[in-house]
Amino acid sequence: MKMITAVIKPFKLDDVREALSDVGIQGITVTEVKGFGRQKGHTELYRGAEYVVDFLPKIKIEAAVGADIVDLAIEAISKAANTGKIGDGKIFVSDLEKVVRIRTGETDREAL
Repeated sequence: MKMITAVIKPFKLDDVREALSDVGIQGITVTEVKGFGRQKGHTELYRGAEYVVDFLPKIKIEAAVGADIVDLAIEAISKAANTGKIGDGKIFVSDLEKVVRIRTGETDREAL
C-alpha cells in the first residue's frame, strides 16, 4: 500500500479528481495549502502599493492506494494537472504500514 500526495494548482482539482476516479481510486483527501517552489511567489499591486506574495495557493491531494495501481494514479495525476507552466506541482509517494477502517475494523488492503 502506498500514500500518494500531490500538490497541484487549485483550478486543476476537478480534472485530477475525475482522472483518479477513472483509474479506480475511490477516495481522496483534499486540503487547501499555501507554498512556493521555483515560482518564488510574485508581486501584486493593491491600492497603489506593491507587495510580494511569497506563498501561493495550492491544493494538496492525498490518496491511499494499492501498490498495483500506483503508476496508474501517478500518470493520471500528471496528465490531469499538467499545464506546461512553472508551478504545476509535485507528486510524492510513500509507504503505508497499516490502514484501519474505523467503522468496520477492516485493515490494510480491505480498508482501502
